[in-house]
Amino acid sequence: MKHYEVLVVGAGPAGLAAAHAAMTQGARVGIVDDNPLAGGQIWRGGPDLQADARAPQLWSALRASDLVEYLPQTRVLYALQPGQVKVQSPTDAATLQYDRLILATGARERLLPFPGWTLPGVTGAGGLQALAKGGYPLQGKRVVVAGSGPLLLASAATLRSKGAQIVAIVEQAATPALIGFGLGLLATPSKITQAMQLMSDLSGVPYLRNSYVHSAHGDGTLQSVQIQRGSERELHTLQCDYLACGYGLLPNVELAQALGCAVISQEQRTVVQVDEWQQTSVPGVYCAGEGTGVGGVDLALAEGRIAGLAATGHQADAKTVFAERARWQKFAARLARAFALRPEVRTLAGDDTVVCRCEDVCHGELRTHTGWRSAKLQSRCGMGPCQGRICGGATEILYGWRPDAVRMPVSPARIGTLIE
Repeated sequence: MKHYEVLVVGAGPAGLAAAHAAMTQGARVGIVDDNPLAGGQIWRGGPDLQADARAPQLWSALRASDLVEYLPQTRVLYALQPGQVKVQSPTDAATLQYDRLILATGARERLLPFPGWTLPGVTGAGGLQALAKGGYPLQGKRVVVAGSGPLLLASAATLRSKGAQIVAIVEQAATPALIGFGLGLLATPSKITQAMQLMSDLSGVPYLRNSYVHSAHGDGTLQSVQIQRGSERELHTLQCDYLACGYGLLPNVELAQALGCAVISQEQRTVVQVDEWQQTSVPGVYCAGEGTGVGGVDLALAEGRIAGLAATGHQADAKTVFAERARWQKFAARLARAFALRPEVRTLAGDDTVVCRCEDVCHGELRTHTGWRSAKLQSRCGMGPCQGRICGGATEILYGWRPDAVRMPVSPARIGTLIE
């Protein structure tokens, strides 16, 4: 049974920053991540290959240290008892012991249902970006990128660099909100540089503000999408091969909830509640990055560093990072205000629109229930392979529901592992 002074779950920016901070204080650190390569979603493909210099620097230092062990393709299944978790890799299962645990489990895309969203060719904005980075062929394909938030621009730039033809970027936020957000970037000059680079990469691509996808259409596969622009009565049709549509991110809080950590609602998202040291309501368990609220890579790095230092008992050093964290928390607040969901996207689903894709449960059935538990018991909504990770985010927006429990194991497990 392996033992670590600090065990970090997640090898994205927050997890790597936390591991590095703990390592520099002499702690023996374990890093568990379910992907083949470290980096999370933002540094997908490996930290050593990123243009952001912080990624290879962190990774190089961690890999060079004898105090750090990296466990790729390894998922936490459940907690056996305080200080122990059961994990599974493609070939093995093990019990890991820890003195302190840092959760850096990141976030996933928020997908909202609309007529036609289950057609082949309709994906998440970040989902298609990840596929493209992994080599999925998009050369010459017509792509509409839609939804809300800066992720749309980053996704469109990646897709264009892989040979896709970006038909349009469809942003639901209104022009005044976007102007206000742009002016707010003066407080974070590095973001202005990033924005200018993205604008250069996307030169010539139509950017449709105050617009959203009304429906997707096709005979067996996606052929076109209809766009609603502001208050116009007439819908605009865009021909395309792919629709990459995402409405921001949702924190992955399932493991934290399984460990008994308190969660709160923030900007219509469920997030892990932490104190100034990034410690959760469970002593010895910390959380950093998107799990505490969506804020981007800079906030994740700051929170990760604070968590790593606090977990090793170096609160004085952690305090020196508080100002940086506060700066990026303000950026996150501006982000949330600018790209808040407009009321119309909550009303697009028709009675025959599937909401729970795993169990084929439609909006017409779900809207008759009073809460998540009732819907789950009577329709099996949220009981499929994704365990409510997709439909849970949608039902929170559509009906105001929040899943009230986490089913064990947190991740899919082999029967042999459970028997053991």
